[in-house]
Amino acid sequence: MPVDDLWYLASRAEQRAERAYHELTDAHEEFVEFERRRSVSRERFRTLAERVERTGAPFGAHTVVYRENGDLALVRHEDVDLWVLPGGGVEAGESFREAAERELAEEAGVEATYHGLAMVTAVTIESGGYSAWGVLPVFEACADDTDLEVRDPDGEISAAAWFAELPEDTRDRRDLQRWRERALS
Repeated sequence: MPVDDLWYLASRAEQRAERAYHELTDAHEEFVEFERRRSVSRERFRTLAERVERTGAPFGAHTVVYRENGDLALVRHEDVDLWVLPGGGVEAGESFREAAERELAEEAGVEATYHGLAMVTAVTIESGGYSAWGVLPVFEACADDTDLEVRDPDGEISAAAWFAELPEDTRDRRDLQRWRERALS
């Protein structure tokens, strides 16, 4: 019977996640931390653990971008049918912040001034008896302009909009509200 390599993959992924977490949290101050657990299929577990092993993050890096009046920019992600923060995968040679900036430009078409790390979530992924975790960094930025334009090369994003009140179908809505109360008050 062949040895299942998922345990080794999960172990390597967790080591990379630990390094990524400490690099992020040591370099930034005054951010909100969360923890999440997600049960996934075995195939999805392998995909996410491989991403974590490469970058430390299963879901890439994101940006919470706001206008001076406090409105937040969200994008409509068709694969999950929710409003989400602009963000996505980290490419080879990119830092988390570089990935967040690139994704913001692609998904919302807005330029912004970055002010650091807004949130970091430790995301535990589980499948069967396997478990690994990775970081989900969300950077904070103030919009330099307020015109939004979707330029998503992946075709996952169908719209971008500013919101004074977050829609009910916003991913991680309570976390965003918690951050907003702390940061923009």
